[in-house]
Amino acid sequence: MLCNYFFASTIHFGNSVILEFLLITVVLTFLLLLFGEIMPKIYSAQNTLKFCRKAAPAISFLKKFFSPLSALLVRSSFLVNRCVAKRNYNISVDELSQALELTDKSEISEESNILEGIIRFGEETAKEVMTSRLDMVDLEINTPYSEVLKCIVENAYSRIPVYAESRDNIKGILYIKDLLPHLGKGDNFRWQTLVRPAYFVPETKMIDDLLRDFQANKIHIAIVVDEFGGTSGIVTMEDIIEEIVGEINDEYDDEERTYVKLNDRTYIFEAKTLLSDFYKIMKADPALFEKVEGDADTLAGLLLEIKGEFPVLHERLDYGNYHFEVLEMNTRRILKVKVIIDPSHSMEMEEGKK
Repeated sequence: MLCNYFFASTIHFGNSVILEFLLITVVLTFLLLLFGEIMPKIYSAQNTLKFCRKAAPAISFLKKFFSPLSALLVRSSFLVNRCVAKRNYNISVDELSQALELTDKSEISEESNILEGIIRFGEETAKEVMTSRLDMVDLEINTPYSEVLKCIVENAYSRIPVYAESRDNIKGILYIKDLLPHLGKGDNFRWQTLVRPAYFVPETKMIDDLLRDFQANKIHIAIVVDEFGGTSGIVTMEDIIEEIVGEINDEYDDEERTYVKLNDRTYIFEAKTLLSDFYKIMKADPALFEKVEGDADTLAGLLLEIKGEFPVLHERLDYGNYHFEVLEMNTRRILKVKVIIDPSHSMEMEEGKK
């Protein structure tokens, strides 16, 4: 304001409004930057102690003088944030992902694994977390009652799918708690009357939506079907929750390990291991396998995608710095796979990128 007044009173531009505007704007900007910012910064940087001693009394006085106004503004902003901002603020998945990248994973591995699970949660489908039909425990609807009880004792599941003739024809779910009043009955007992309707979901169902469906319908298990209506597998509430918190084992579970670690670079995996679990265990970047992963959900499926056809026993497949060897298989399935990490290959890749 003082500079504007000075120029207006000392310099007369006549009718040249543009010249007046340009001169005042350029000159004032230069003077303000020079004397208001650049020179004070240079002086204070070269005379730090001297500048602090001279500025401290003035700053202290201004702090005390404006403290009532400052306290009023701080309290009012706190009240506004408390009433409005917190109710409308949501952390996005991208923000959470970026925050996770900045953390030291070696110090908070358990917490970071849970956060990674939360980030992936909205991107995974029922097919990726389900138990495949080949690994399902189920009952044929005409099974004698004694065999039903034997199956329950051997597998210790609380819910078992029931089918007629083929697994593609699921009739419902048998809840074991419904059998408790009938444990002493013989083979003539019609246990089929206790079968409850099954809940069917497509392979492409997102697990966050499925979790809401489970909560709304008060169920814990669903049958996953493919595009042709055939049974692909089953998915449970526990499968979904494990995607966030990790493996859950209760007092009735025999802790099933899907892999054995031989040394820091060598592992033996069950071929049915889900790729999401494989990436966690190996601390591998899923992006490394994006080009070959295709529609594979398990380690066996990944090998089929890499090979392009069914591999033979003890065949070795290489991809990146990972070496896969088929250790055990039958005519229809790969059962066990040895995985070896080659650190020298990863170092060469990093040097190549540089």
